Amino acid sequence: MSKTKTAEFAETVEFPSFDASKATDQMRAFAEKGVEQSKEAYAKMKTGAEEAQKALEATYETAKSVSNDLSLKTIAALRTNAEANFAHLEALVGAKSLSEAVELQTAFLRKRVELAVEQAKDFQTVASKAAEDVAQPIKGAFEKAFKELKVA
Repeated sequence: MSKTKTAEFAETVEFPSFDASKATDQMRAFAEKGVEQSKEAYAKMKTGAEEAQKALEATYETAKSVSNDLSLKTIAALRTNAEANFAHLEALVGAKSLSEAVELQTAFLRKRVELAVEQAKDFQTVASKAAEDVAQPIKGAFEKAFKELKVA
């Protein structure tokens, strides 16, 4: 009797049939979607890398230009200082008395302090502008990347 119930049960139970063509289509669709997402990710990475390269190149060129400007400014300051020192030395050699030499020295020191303050302000202005100019390409690239991340 138990064999009969088992046989009846086996006849009434239906197992789903496996359709290989549907599974193949699903696997193909999954693989194509994966390839497409990989291509999109690669394109984004490539674009990001190209933008980063451009930003670094722009930063390098700006740094080179700024460095040249600072070097020229430094050379000009050194030349001005050397000329002032030689002019002062000539004036001291031509002094007729000790009081005249002290007066020349006092005036020279006053002018040197004023010139040093002026040169320091000039260097500070040039250095500040240089820092802004050098940082601008990288700052722009980061801002653009951050905006794109917010959108995504």
